[in-house]
Amino acid sequence: MIRTQADIAAQTGKLLAQMRRARPLVHNIANYVSMDIAANALLAIGASPAMVHAREEVAEFVSISSALVVNIGTLSTPWIEGMKLAAEAAVAHHKPWVLDPVGAGATRLRNEAVAALLPHRPSIIRGNASEIMAVAGGAGVAPKGVDSANTTEEATALAVSLATHQRCVVIATGAIDVITDGKRVVKLANGSPMMTKVTALGCALSAVTGAFAAVTEDAFEASVAAVAVYGIVGELAAEHAAGPGSYRVAFLDRLASIEVRHIE
Repeated sequence: MIRTQADIAAQTGKLLAQMRRARPLVHNIANYVSMDIAANALLAIGASPAMVHAREEVAEFVSISSALVVNIGTLSTPWIEGMKLAAEAAVAHHKPWVLDPVGAGATRLRNEAVAALLPHRPSIIRGNASEIMAVAGGAGVAPKGVDSANTTEEATALAVSLATHQRCVVIATGAIDVITDGKRVVKLANGSPMMTKVTALGCALSAVTGAFAAVTEDAFEASVAAVAVYGIVGELAAEHAAGPGSYRVAFLDRLASIEVRHIE
């Protein structure tokens, strides 16, 4: 069980090395905006990406993958059907899967997509504070129509409730990242404001989280490790960037070069 900062650093370093040795194949049903950076983030950190969304093949592809990541950023009815089939296959094949509820609460279609996916028991739900609060409302653990959170601090209690209700890990990202399995709660304050200036970096975090989840049965430890590494990479990249364009490049470079010594 992760308890102290030293424990987090040690376990994160261990899982990073383990993931790089395993090079897990991470099946992503990603949105159009995030496909490129999510795939490149996985490659940079040492995993193998696959961007497969056709409903005719998603179940088959899940069976040969190490983890599944479902991102609802750009929805259509065929995509939603494919997402449900992929989630069903992940559960059937005992593969960890991550749900990224992009824009949850914004439209009826998004809320319906999340509602259709939650019964398939995602291992991890990763979103910003507002998205996590919206998912919690839809799952019946918060008042429906709850106002969007301004910070992850405001969403912590709902994240814990959602994790308990869904029996999964919930990651609420922001200036302070909250990771909880309903019993354990870790808050991390790594990262850089520049991370908000590059589109789909949050989506790429969900993909990276899938890579870590592929190499341990403890989804909580995988989530903490992924968020910790990602935040530290964000800080390191900011030291070598003049603006959003160079930051994106620096971020991928630092994902590829981060070592255990940067985490300790």
